Amino acid sequence: MQKLSKVLMLVGSLLLLLLFVTPLWRITLEAPQYPGGITMYIWINKITGDTPYTLQNINILNHYVGMQYIEPDSIPELKYFPYVIVAMVIFGVVTSLTGKRKLMLTWVLVMAALGALGLYDFYLWEYDYGHNLDPNAPIKVPGMAYQPPVIGSKMLLNFNAISYPYWGGLFLGLSMLMAATAFFIGKKKESKKEEKAVHKHSFATQG
Repeated sequence: MQKLSKVLMLVGSLLLLLLFVTPLWRITLEAPQYPGGITMYIWINKITGDTPYTLQNINILNHYVGMQYIEPDSIPELKYFPYVIVAMVIFGVVTSLTGKRKLMLTWVLVMAALGALGLYDFYLWEYDYGHNLDPNAPIKVPGMAYQPPVIGSKMLLNFNAISYPYWGGLFLGLSMLMAATAFFIGKKKESKKEEKAVHKHSFATQG
């Protein structure tokens, strides 16, 4: 059990490295003029599209309704997120080598907190882009905001904005699940050890 717990913790923490090769999130805009949709991918260190011109096309659309241009180089989170992930991988590997349940629980809680903060930061980013509009935009609809959903779909004028986790987001969730499983397996083993110790003590007392 102890060996399985360590392996799960090790594999779970190393899964985070896949965030460097696949996006965390995907936002797709569907409209009659874009029958196939245009998709933007959000990574831990960059923002890309399904074509080399996706961001350019989205920024053109944003210009008409007064939204800010999406400029990945100006987003600070994309600069420090990679370091956070690397730090958590190192923390996870060290934890797997020690096999200490307290460190496993700490790793899971820290990752859960980082995930929650990341989603909240994503919401604030979308809110700013969708509400902080240029009053001189060519297209103005009173009371209209253009904030895409964090998860799900939402109609924005004639565009259907669809937002869901991508492979990186799924790997992140699987990483946390494996680490949590490692923690509970270790807990089960400790409970059995305590139970054996109680029986041994009881037997010695009776003797």
